[in-house]
Amino acid sequence: MSGFLLFLILSLVTPGTTGSQHRDSIPDRQLLGMAVDYFASGKYHEALVLFIKLDKKYKLNPRFIAYTGVCYYHEQDYAAACRYLDKAIPSLDIYSPAERVVYYNAAADSHFRLEEYAAAIPMYEKLTLVCRKEEKADVLYRLGFCYMQQEKWAQAAETFASSAEYYKAFTPTGSEARVRQLDNIIKGCLQKVANYKTKGGVLQCKTPPFIIPYEMPLTAMLYRRLIYLHRH
Repeated sequence: MSGFLLFLILSLVTPGTTGSQHRDSIPDRQLLGMAVDYFASGKYHEALVLFIKLDKKYKLNPRFIAYTGVCYYHEQDYAAACRYLDKAIPSLDIYSPAERVVYYNAAADSHFRLEEYAAAIPMYEKLTLVCRKEEKADVLYRLGFCYMQQEKWAQAAETFASSAEYYKAFTPTGSEARVRQLDNIIKGCLQKVANYKTKGGVLQCKTPPFIIPYEMPLTAMLYRRLIYLHRH
């Protein structure tokens, strides 16, 4: 066998460079640029792989820490999303409201899905300050449920009332049913307030708080709530 033919055979069976090996040869500055490009184009899994790699090697700045948290949010790893976003958000006030909306929403929704309502409340409150007026009704709607879970019935009623007003002012078409539902929720919250009695300077509730499943349709939740109130 000639030397040239042997070389040709060996070159055909020798493993090529894998994608991982190729990334390992790319300078870190370029990897960061790739991660940001993936993030901007909605390829969150690909971006997350690179952000994690870089975070292990360097101390990423708060903005990239927040990017990582948002990636985890889209991967539905809400606990990891909270870890990264909660760490980064206090340092993100210098960025535009449009950018901070993304971080606050991901953090608030992650805490909500984990049923960490006390932690979700300040994130939703931040979100109300930077979101667009057309978005505020939905944000207040979620915030109201957080207050309900904390048994802060008066705050919940006030927040739901604000949500209804924003629906009527900025998304009047198609929100009529939601506004009617909110009216019923407000009545339920106010009835809860009326059911409290003062005892030794501490407000005591006569009835247990409601558990509000995240994905439960609002109409079904209201139906169960109203039946409960009528029976008690």
